[in-house]
Amino acid sequence: MEYKAKYMTDDIKLSCYEDKFFKSDILFDDHMLIWFISGETKIVQPDATYFFKKDDIFLIPRNQLATIINYPKDGEPHKTVVMHLSSARLRNFYAKQDVQIQPFASPKILCFNNHPLLESCLSSLIPYFEMKDLPEDIANLKITEAISILRTIDKGIDQVLANFEELGKVDLVSYMERNFMFNLPLQKFGYLTGRSLTTFKRDFSKAFSTTPQRWLTQKRLELAHYQFVEKKKKPIDVCYEVGFENISHFSYAFKKQFGYPPTQLLK
Repeated sequence: MEYKAKYMTDDIKLSCYEDKFFKSDILFDDHMLIWFISGETKIVQPDATYFFKKDDIFLIPRNQLATIINYPKDGEPHKTVVMHLSSARLRNFYAKQDVQIQPFASPKILCFNNHPLLESCLSSLIPYFEMKDLPEDIANLKITEAISILRTIDKGIDQVLANFEELGKVDLVSYMERNFMFNLPLQKFGYLTGRSLTTFKRDFSKAFSTTPQRWLTQKRLELAHYQFVEKKKKPIDVCYEVGFENISHFSYAFKKQFGYPPTQLLK
């Protein structure tokens, strides 16, 4: 895989993947505003799967687990403009606003396709990626412009952008049952459930009577079996969606668990 990135600042980049695809299980620390120039992306979350293509614009809220698979399309690379909306920057913005934040469930990915104001703002960034010694104020102005446009076109966006609550300790069983398909280090699962790595392992053992790795592997294979039987999905798609990193390891583990390879189910 050949990856290229050009940075306007640390918060704004032009991202390009030129190979067949790129897959990652990821958690964003910042809100991510993304505009597609070319290629396709599939984003898998516990409750939904999203597909994005050329000219689409969407916002991934921070602290949201997702499997992201990027593909080239029609001979063009996977290319996007990515803008980080960090908590520090948003705090500065909302310090001047009178906004009342209400508690609510975790936000979903938000789509803003075909909106001329937002597309104009993001497309105007392209020339800056070729410039050197760009004044910091330019980037600040463009991010402020994007936030202002989002607030204009989505009256509920303040409840996402101005919510600065940090992750706290959550129920381990329900969280893991919901998010086991994401291939993250155990330390990251500990962070997401409000625990140190040591406490996470201890609480996990008490709750599930096994090690995290054994439980995760079994749950992922059970989900894969369901995807084959009920959804008739292809092995390559199932492999990445349930948390495995390559198809050969997935096929080996599946056969070891069930006694037959995935291809036998498809026949």
